[in-house]
Amino acid sequence: MKLVVFTKLFKEKSLAELAGFAHDAKLDGFDLCVRRGYIVHPDNVRTELPEAANFFAREGLSIAMVTGDFDVLLPDHPTADPLLAAMDHAGVRFLKLGYFHFDPRKQDYWPEVDRVRRAFEGWQQLSRRHHVKVCYHTHSHGCMGLNCASLAHLVRGFDPNCIGAYIDPLHMLLEGEEFPVGVAMVKEHLSLVALKDALITRQEKNGHGAPAHKVVRAGEGMVDWTTVFDELYRVGYAGPLTIHCEFEVPKEEFAAAARHDAAFFRGQIEKRRPQP
Repeated sequence: MKLVVFTKLFKEKSLAELAGFAHDAKLDGFDLCVRRGYIVHPDNVRTELPEAANFFAREGLSIAMVTGDFDVLLPDHPTADPLLAAMDHAGVRFLKLGYFHFDPRKQDYWPEVDRVRRAFEGWQQLSRRHHVKVCYHTHSHGCMGLNCASLAHLVRGFDPNCIGAYIDPLHMLLEGEEFPVGVAMVKEHLSLVALKDALITRQEKNGHGAPAHKVVRAGEGMVDWTTVFDELYRVGYAGPLTIHCEFEVPKEEFAAAARHDAAFFRGQIEKRRPQP
């Protein structure tokens, strides 16, 4: 497993500063956010992504995956083919798509499943052309594929070398899905795992309760990381683990909180590593 950090919240850092943080936190590399406003973005990806990959390689680090812009959903998006071509050239083999949203008050579920699957048919063709696996993330709050059960409706039957499942234990928790059961549903496509933690609390709503959650530092929330890592090892998962660092802390405390999460998850890996 490669332990990497998602660079979404490191927008202001240079490549050298990112490398410095990765070394300090004992990380293997990056889940690189390729969006407008970042060092590498859709307009310069052809040249800057390979250059970034080469720079990090000289530092003993890698770009394990790319997270694209939110609107990169359909394979005919004008940036889709250039992005995958640049990833192929840079040796980056996993792309995370944006999100297909779903409102049950306005949309019918199964036609939306068909719509997403038609998009995946096109992505599968691009994947085969550029040798990049296109992955979809389990995400709560009105998204298609909000947990593994829903994601299985979208990815089942596609070539697992082309279309991947990007699972997130936090969102699985929020959607009431047991981690081992979710893994079993998408195991054939399992490609990426997100790492973040949250507390679920009760909030008042119209005279009754409703759940609310807050992203917190790893180990301080309610994700059962023992079960998560035990199950990942049991099924032989060997892909990237991407730390998201989406907790709400003062800006001056962010770097320390991110190092805390890196140390926590590195500890989960080390304690399961076979002893000589």
